[in-house]
Amino acid sequence: MSRLKLGVNIDHVATLRQARGEIEPDPQRAARMVEQAGADGIVVHLREDRRHINETDVRKLKQAITTQLNLEMSIAAEIVDLAVDIKPDQATLVPEKRKELTTEGGLDVAAGKEEIGEAVKRLQKEGIKVSLFINPDDIQVEAAAEVGADIIELHTGNFANAADEESRNQQLEKLTRAGDLAVKAGLIVAAGHGLNYQNVRQVAGIKDIGELNIGHSIICRAVFVGLDRAVREMLELIRDI
Repeated sequence: MSRLKLGVNIDHVATLRQARGEIEPDPQRAARMVEQAGADGIVVHLREDRRHINETDVRKLKQAITTQLNLEMSIAAEIVDLAVDIKPDQATLVPEKRKELTTEGGLDVAAGKEEIGEAVKRLQKEGIKVSLFINPDDIQVEAAAEVGADIIELHTGNFANAADEESRNQQLEKLTRAGDLAVKAGLIVAAGHGLNYQNVRQVAGIKDIGELNIGHSIICRAVFVGLDRAVREMLELIRDI
């Protein structure tokens, strides 16, 4: 298996900035530090309500970073238009609800094949790789392949929130099965949501997962040890298996 990649979501650097409506902390500076610490990419979510990351941030990050910019986004026409204009390296299509604190589940690709498929094709036409953030479910994996996605990102929230070991193991089995099915369908597999320094190694050990996208726990850890060390500690956990 090739080296497991790490994408670091820096949304909550912008959340802290927005708390005072000022200019610090700067997401660009955070992105450079994350890259210098060894991460393979920067992840940001441009929400329709612009609650943290905004359009200016995305444009500046696209110019500033040297790894990969992964833009999480809904399929709203306005957001797709912006992505086509900015051209991130990758677009990850996610469900989005106005009042949610964070993304609450996977995209229902099976129920929205036509609309999602149109967004996938439009983004790919501009040379943007497209990932679909989905639950580890056979039907959703098959639908992701049918609409022509390049990548799937498996939602690990149910694993992270499992109440006991039996439930966690059941969720690991679902993730493992979905990863295997996706690879057989020609998809690249990533995973993320709710992963932290205590639970990440179990998911990192799933052979078909090639990348983990983690944000909140790394930014929280950075409050105490600094961003460079927080990223390096996560890298050690996911690669020393």
